[in-house]
Amino acid sequence: MSTAVCPGSFDPVTLGHLDVVRRAAGLFDTVVVAVATNSSKRALLDPSRRVDLVRAATADLPGVRVELVPGLLADFCRDVGATALVKGVRGGADWDAELPMALMNRHLAGVETVFLPADRAVSHIASSLVKDVARHGGPIDDLVPPGVGDAVRAALAAAGDR
Repeated sequence: MSTAVCPGSFDPVTLGHLDVVRRAAGLFDTVVVAVATNSSKRALLDPSRRVDLVRAATADLPGVRVELVPGLLADFCRDVGATALVKGVRGGADWDAELPMALMNRHLAGVETVFLPADRAVSHIASSLVKDVARHGGPIDDLVPPGVGDAVRAALAAAGDR
């Protein structure tokens, strides 16, 4: 049985993320969506809320489960028996950011990274842009799975950001 990990901060989960998870589910027996903390970013949604939102968004996908990454992604991959990481790339900037991480994960855990090119229909969607649009009162519900827009708006309101 093949197991892949789709890691990300998913702050918030977007339709672009779901596209990658769906496509990965067609390639691997099991896909573990790994909700991680990016130490270089300040998260809007707390980790447990992100896990809940991703679980709701992937509930209809057989072979997909969602887990919180408690520490180093390489250790998580070893713990779940992953043979691959799956990452979506939208363009050259994503490739430049992802390649060093892919090489480090292979070095640390022996796990290979599979890069899936973004579908053009969702390649413009980034979590940071979704938050920025929402922060300025713009519409985001067509960029995220059901319920995520409400969660983002509520978190922004609670933070005094909107």
